[in-house]
Parts: sequence; C-alpha cells; structure tokens
Amino acid sequence: MVRVLAVADEVVDGLLCGLAEQIAPDLVLGAGDLPFDYLETLATRSGAPCVYVPGNHDRDLSGFRRGRSGWTQAGLPVVDPGPRGAVNADGRVVSVAGLRIAGLGGSIHYNGGPNQYREQTQRRRARALSRREAIASRVRRMRGRDPGRVDILLTHSPAQGYGDETDAPHRGFACLVDLVRALRPQALVHGHVHPYGTRPEDLRIPYAADDAAAAALSLNTVGYSVFDITPGGTGIAITRRRHGA
Repeated sequence: MVRVLAVADEVVDGLLCGLAEQIAPDLVLGAGDLPFDYLETLATRSGAPCVYVPGNHDRDLSGFRRGRSGWTQAGLPVVDPGPRGAVNADGRVVSVAGLRIAGLGGSIHYNGGPNQYREQTQRRRARALSRREAIASRVRRMRGRDPGRVDILLTHSPAQGYGDETDAPHRGFACLVDLVRALRPQALVHGHVHPYGTRPEDLRIPYAADDAAAAALSLNTVGYSVFDITPGGTGIAITRRRHGA
C-alpha cells in the first residue's frame, strides 16, 4: 500500500506547518499550477519523492533535457527548470514509490499562454504516450517480465464531461477519456477546476463505453487529497481531503 499526497492549484498553508509530516506520504503528486518551491518543501518535509505535471500557469518547460551531466536547453547547461529533485511526468510513464504514473500536463487552449493545447494537439500527445506505453509493455513481456499497468494518470486538466466546466479556460479534454480507456489506470488525478467553496463530485470514467462497472476514479485534487493505493490494484481509498485552500 502506498500513501499519496496529491496537490494542485492552491497552496494550503497547513501542509507547510506540520501537516505534511503528519500525513507522512510515500509519494507527493503535483497536478499543476503550484509554486515549484511549494512542491519542493512538501517533498523535503515529508521525505517523499515528488512527481508532477505542469499546469497552464506554470512556466514553459519544453526544450529542457536532462542528461548524465545535468540539465541543458539548446545544448547549454541550465539549472533544474522545475521543482528541484522532482520528476516531470508530462508525456511519459514513470515508476516512483512502487507506482507507475502516466502524466499529461496543460489545459485547453484559451489565450495562447504556456502549457495550453488545442484538443487535436493534446490528442496527438495522448496517443504518443499510449503508444510508448504499449511498446514498453511488449518489450517487458518479451523479456519475461510482468508488463504491469499504469496505476495513476496525472493530468492538470480534467477529462471532458468528468468534472470540467463550460467556460473556455476550464473545458476538459475529450482525448483524456480515450487515454483512460487505453491505459486503464486506477485513478485520473487532476487540478485546474477550483471548487470555490463547493465539494467536487468524484466521477468514474469507464474503461469501455458500453460497460460502466470497471472504471477509473476522476479525482479533483485542488487543495489536497490523501489516498491509499496498491500497485496493480483496482482502486484508491481517499483518507483525507481539503477542497481548495
């Protein structure tokens, strides 16, 4: 069992004043639009690794590469562009704290800012992620290893029809529904849609259009959520939550 602290969009001061240590997570997930030093502090104080994806208010992280000698951009050495020591899962599947996490950051395009994508562009990114995971699974099978499965799909935006809004900046991506059906994660963890005093409904995204029994939980984690998850399991158990700061 892995205990996860998931955060997004709004800084919760209590997490910086002893609550993170009290929760004692095995993993910190950042679903975007948070100060990078906030994620660094949560990871440091809890002693847990951090995995994140960028949101539409985060800096543009494209063009940065991490090699054996450190980070580069356009071939020149640079400092870590994201939260120091954290893992950027955007567009790939990473294995951290015993979990396999697929990431796809950004929001729908609405004003041309960083980390904004039109539906068609995000769909290409989602398909590329799905293809890479399918190839990696085949390679693991050929080598006689358990291919495993994706446990969490970490995004900034929600999937269309599952916790999004009708205004232009907060519309969800339809391609995330297809990505859930391709990867079959236990949960899609997202931010972006602020609750503003409400309690967002936890919805379930079916793995198949004609069968709602097997599904991934769509979890809005603006503020923070704490949940337990078993690698390769069938669902998560939410143990603590705050809807917004």
